[in-house]
Order: sequence, then structure tokens, then C-alpha cells
Amino acid sequence: MKRKCILTENQTYHIFNRSIANFCIFNHDNDFIRMLYLFRYFQIQNQPTKFSYFMDLKQVQQNGFNNYFNFISKDELKIIQIIAYCLMPTHIHLVLKQLSPNGISIFMSNVLNSYTRYFNTKHHRKGPLWESKFQNVLVNKDEQLLHLTRYIHLNPTSASLVKKPQDWQFSSYKEYLGQIDHPICQFNDLLEIHPKQYQNFVQDRIAYQKELSIIKKCLIDQS
Repeated sequence: MKRKCILTENQTYHIFNRSIANFCIFNHDNDFIRMLYLFRYFQIQNQPTKFSYFMDLKQVQQNGFNNYFNFISKDELKIIQIIAYCLMPTHIHLVLKQLSPNGISIFMSNVLNSYTRYFNTKHHRKGPLWESKFQNVLVNKDEQLLHLTRYIHLNPTSASLVKKPQDWQFSSYKEYLGQIDHPICQFNDLLEIHPKQYQNFVQDRIAYQKELSIIKKCLIDQS
């Protein structure tokens, strides 16, 4: 899937990127958590300092990243709105709304480059980590958005990483169920659905989406 459209303000997009050769880029919980911190940090227009410096601040060490960052960034303008996300061992899914010119491109560049530096330092390697520039598809209908979030949140069950989507700690699914103290996403202005309704909506599709995933894998293996 190639980049299909020019990114414009106040439009919503499904954003996707994969590691080179399906290389596992999230090996431990701390790797996933690092990426989620990057999502929070680079969504605002003006970061207080380099991310690595911010992580070493005394206030972050004492209060935790989420508590301190939420405190200092509450009045900051955002360049993107994060609507949904799912981190998988080899790839990432995001649903983003662009709020400022080039907001998504700036956000993705900062996030991917920062994670690459972290990963390369940790594993004593050099070179690129991601397959290419991120891919995007315009989401232009509310119904399309609703089904897209379900597809994204079911990625871990389709890949047999967990049996239930709420057991995967590195997606926004539990935010949609109202079970997270420090949510990353903002979606209530776009999706008007009660948490229990959304849970039923997702669970009704688990077996079907997993079956499709198995069929797709068989076709790939035979090609």
C-alpha cells in the first residue's frame, strides 16, 4: 500500500508503518511503552526539550512520565489528534487527524526517528529500522472510522498474541472501554458510542477477523 493522498488539515487518516523485513522492533514491554511515550510527547507543537533529556528530568523520575507530561502540556497546542493506535511486534497502526500544516508528517518523522535512535543504541546497531516512509489512507466517513478502529484493535487477536483484545496492553482498545487513567487518544468528538456498545461491536468480529487472517496467511504461504 503506497501513500495515497496529500495530507490536509482537519482530515483523518489511517497511518501504517512496518519494520524492515518484518524485523521484531518491540521485544520487551519497555519498548512498547517507549513508543507510547513518544506518541504523547510529539503530538504537541512545542516540546520543552529533547525527548531523551526530558526522560532524565528529576520531575519525570519522581512523578512518572504520564503525570508530569500531562501537567506541563495541558495548555499546549497539538499538531495532530490521536484517535486510535495499536503497536504490534513488527508494525504500528495509528488513526490520526491532522490539526496543523504537515502535522502528521512532522509527528511521524519525530516518533519514528526517535524510536530508531533508541532501538539502535540499545541493540548496538546502525541503519534504518522502518521499511519506508509511513503509508496513509484517508478516512472520510464516520462508519469507516468506526470499522477501522475495530480492525486495528483486533490485530493482536488476529495474530494470536492474545485471546481477547483487552488483554493486549499496547493498543487504545481499553481507552475506548474507559479503563485507562491517562488516555492518549481523543475520539469522543468523532465517535459517539458507549464503551459497552463498542466492546460488543468489537467482540462480535473477533472470530471472523481471525479467520480472515488465517486465510490470508495461507494464500501468502502458497504464493
